[in-house]
Amino acid sequence: MPLKVFKRNKLYSYRGTVAGRRLRGPTGTADKRIAERIAAEIEAKAWQSHLDGPGATLTFAQAAIAYRQAVCADRFLDRVEDYWMDTLVPKITGEAIRQMARKLYPGAANATLNRQGIVPAQAIINYAADLEWCARIRVKRFKVNTKRKIPATRGWVEAFAEQAVQDNLHHLAALCLFMFGTGARRGEACALTWGDVELFQKRAVINQTKIDDQRVAHLSPPVIAALANIPSNRKPDSLVFQYASGESVGQVWNNVIERAGIEKLSPHCCRHGFATSMLQAGIDPKTVAVRGGWKDVGTVMKFYAHAMDDPTVTDVFFGTK
Repeated sequence: MPLKVFKRNKLYSYRGTVAGRRLRGPTGTADKRIAERIAAEIEAKAWQSHLDGPGATLTFAQAAIAYRQAVCADRFLDRVEDYWMDTLVPKITGEAIRQMARKLYPGAANATLNRQGIVPAQAIINYAADLEWCARIRVKRFKVNTKRKIPATRGWVEAFAEQAVQDNLHHLAALCLFMFGTGARRGEACALTWGDVELFQKRAVINQTKIDDQRVAHLSPPVIAALANIPSNRKPDSLVFQYASGESVGQVWNNVIERAGIEKLSPHCCRHGFATSMLQAGIDPKTVAVRGGWKDVGTVMKFYAHAMDDPTVTDVFFGTK
């Protein structure tokens, strides 16, 4: 039977059966006409869902809730969810998502629009598609000019570490050497605890938040020595480098650079230096990707192929080193 409204505790509720489903719930109003209109809308949506499938009445908010429950990473989701709210997913187009990104982040670089606008919105809808709630969506990314990464060199890292030690910042010196020696991202390194480190076994477990995985990194002798020189209680749950997050490293990092009189590079340049130095040493890209925690070889080649741009490499055909 169609939905009927009835009064309960001064407010109206609805109940009935639509397309074989028993429906019942509050309307939240004491006005009978408004309650009847609400019930009619609920009934119409129920029939639409029955005839056209669940995606016809799927809202972005519902898809986002499911995505959050299944996926741990939630960076940049809040603003995207607030923008779409109860918008029906079938009405959201790729171009609408591009416009959303521009509105949420006016004046931002294209890379930011892609990362903080397009990617989370597309991920939510396509997760719902994987559940067979709706169709998948394709969104054209904003064009980004790929810049050559500036890598830290061994000389730069050693100069930085020496200055940090002189400033009694042993933990910062160790952080720099650790990122250069393992390819760890700044946030991954700052999240490292003493429970993740085994100095005698020369290894550390790095939690890779960006790709939701773990890897075991080998620790070279200079990295082990730097870690051993950090004043710490060495409790398993204590942070090795004593920074609450990667963002808190910035100012003190730049101060050490200034006092050392070296080129101003970001902490992430140590990760670039890891990849570049490995490739220049003749290590194959697949091994570089595995040891440095890149998702695939393509990423390494896209950003670091220039490290192998040595025109004299063809001398190898004639036995020339």
